[in-house]
Amino acid sequence: MILMYAKEGINESLLASGMNPTSAGILAGAGGGIAQVSVMGPCTYLVTGAVNDPATSVLTRVKQTYKRGGVAGFYPGGTAIAFRQATNWASRQGFTEFVRARMKIQLHGDQHASLTKTEEILAGVIGGTLACWNHPFEVARIEAQVLGNLGKPVPGMTKVMRDIIRVDGVQGLFRGVA
Repeated sequence: MILMYAKEGINESLLASGMNPTSAGILAGAGGGIAQVSVMGPCTYLVTGAVNDPATSVLTRVKQTYKRGGVAGFYPGGTAIAFRQATNWASRQGFTEFVRARMKIQLHGDQHASLTKTEEILAGVIGGTLACWNHPFEVARIEAQVLGNLGKPVPGMTKVMRDIIRVDGVQGLFRGVA
């Protein structure tokens, strides 16, 4: 919810200022993604902990985390989360706007044409697919949150990614893709 409100508010302001839709979409997506981190960071931290240690209750995990690090304890890997969300939503919105503009010209011969609902969905699917380039940030986020849930020190995003590559090779940054 916060993502949509923030993204749409930023997008409307940028479009009203005269920015082109693709650039506005990229900036709005990034801003919305970063806003989402503030709310969803602790949620994904708790979910990651529950998946990796189902024996510990959520309430116990909340108490342990707060005792160990206060509110900041719920944001291990915060840089990875912010990069992932900002690049994910900037890419999705930006690529979708780019594809949408091209579809209007290719399919209707007019940059101001309206797309059908099916064409809008297709533009979104293509934009979302192209946005998958940033999957390594998601892998780094999960790795950092697992370390945080285990009470271990959480290194910065770059070190987390280097450690993943050291152990699993570059393909480790693409866990879950194939």
